[in-house]
Amino acid sequence: MSTVITEAKIFSCTQSTELAQNIAAAYGTSLGKVITSTYSDGEFQPSYEESIRGTRIFIIGSTNPSSENLMELLLMIDAAKRASARHITAVMPYFGWARQDRKDKPRVPIAAKLIAKMLEAAGATRIITMDLHADQIQGFFEKPVDHLFASTIFLPYLKSLNLPNLTIASPDMGGSKRAYAYSRALESDVVICYKQRAKANVVSHMELIGNVEGKNVVLVDDMVDTAGTLTKAADLMMERGALSVRAICTHPILSGDAYKKLQNSKLEELIVTDSIPLQQKSDKVKVLTCANLFANVMHKVHHNKSISSEFLM
Repeated sequence: MSTVITEAKIFSCTQSTELAQNIAAAYGTSLGKVITSTYSDGEFQPSYEESIRGTRIFIIGSTNPSSENLMELLLMIDAAKRASARHITAVMPYFGWARQDRKDKPRVPIAAKLIAKMLEAAGATRIITMDLHADQIQGFFEKPVDHLFASTIFLPYLKSLNLPNLTIASPDMGGSKRAYAYSRALESDVVICYKQRAKANVVSHMELIGNVEGKNVVLVDDMVDTAGTLTKAADLMMERGALSVRAICTHPILSGDAYKKLQNSKLEELIVTDSIPLQQKSDKVKVLTCANLFANVMHKVHHNKSISSEFLM
């Protein structure tokens, strides 16, 4: 006897509504109905306004700070569990707090592990996310994790630029693996930036390992926060004779005076996805949507199909 697969339902957390609408449209459906009630002290309560009993639901929400984004996702998952949803998939285009994936000094938390436990305790049965800050975060979960790569989105765009003498660069030693993966796909050279931090988000010193003279350089990173590292790296490479410097960063956090730094830097273009809504417009920021990627993966997950074809590298 064949098993009938009921149609999945897609819901959105507040701050990811625009991306969720695009994902739902690419999936071929519309967003489910959720209302959020807010008390005068700021406490809020999401409520599903349609039956989800026995269905697979996808809850789309990036968990970038403030912590309300994470709390909203947890409440949505808990409400779905108590409403008897059969499968609850947390779709997290940006997995926030992922930089705290290890103890890098005494008496600090491992926040990424804590959040993994919180998501599972709330009732998530599967996680779909993109470009984690560290691949090993997948191992913090006991539930299945589909870790997507934004290279599926970025590589076709980079190839369309037809840049001669292309060189891929990593803004730090930790991103060298990602840079080498892009260089293999684009058959290009690689250079690495070595940086020392005075404290979080503050780069005290930077050196370049490799030659960029006469090259069109593309910096590759998983996120851009204050843009201090990227702009410093771009300026250094132009001083060393690069023809142009671009950057691709999956998650555009862009906090503090990041937009001002970008505008004043020698960075020609910053290419990002819409995993996080931009705080403001900038003629230096190019946004490529990840909606089709997530919609395709969600459709295949729901119909128990392989998602291997969604990976370009």
